[in-house]
Amino acid sequence: MSRSDKPTVVLVHGAFADASSFARIIPELIARGLNVVAPAVPNRSLLGDSAYVASIVRQIPGPVVLVGHSYGGAVITVAGVEDNVRALVYLAGYALEEGESLGELQGGFPDSDLASALVYTSFPIEGSPSPGTDVTVQIDKFPSVFAADVDPRLASVLAVSQRPLAAQAFSEKAPTAAWKAKPSWGLVATADHTINPDVERFGYQRAGMTTVEVDSSHLVMLAHPERVIELIEEAVRATAH
Repeated sequence: MSRSDKPTVVLVHGAFADASSFARIIPELIARGLNVVAPAVPNRSLLGDSAYVASIVRQIPGPVVLVGHSYGGAVITVAGVEDNVRALVYLAGYALEEGESLGELQGGFPDSDLASALVYTSFPIEGSPSPGTDVTVQIDKFPSVFAADVDPRLASVLAVSQRPLAAQAFSEKAPTAAWKAKPSWGLVATADHTINPDVERFGYQRAGMTTVEVDSSHLVMLAHPERVIELIEEAVRATAH
């Protein structure tokens, strides 16, 4: 398969992180001859973020494998209905059902350590008299909650460079669920303290995904990049024509 025939792997980051969270897997995917795009997700609303990622996907010539980490899983659940998306890969992510919100999916399970480590701050919304609310993780708790098996020096950088998620994203309902029509793979981070691993398992099992479990913190792409690459490559191979 030539490079032009191979799908483009679109890496969708989650909350409290940015596209640099894929830094350990991007060079390896490129070295394998894959096209890679890692957009900056606005993290303002589920509907808006999904529309933004869908607009990027639509402009990519040829097939796409969408990879979503954490909140990025919810984003690809909606954006993944684009015609050229061939597969979905969830990394410690939310696989929402149609009509379901993040809050509703999480609400069926015990809270993770994240719940008591959140910080809420206001931010101005252009054209609105009311501010929005940003959600981040307490800097001192970030390493243990989010990145327990990541190099401590890197974890400290990630802690102070978080990309916040607007609180609105937790309550918006997914208007569609792409996994109903697209082959999907899911990775459960069994040592995850950000999302209860049972939330990940439940979403994946409900969707009938091919699922693997890795003894990892939430940032599995940085802690265990080789396992993530294997899963993405499996999805690429399975959807190759």
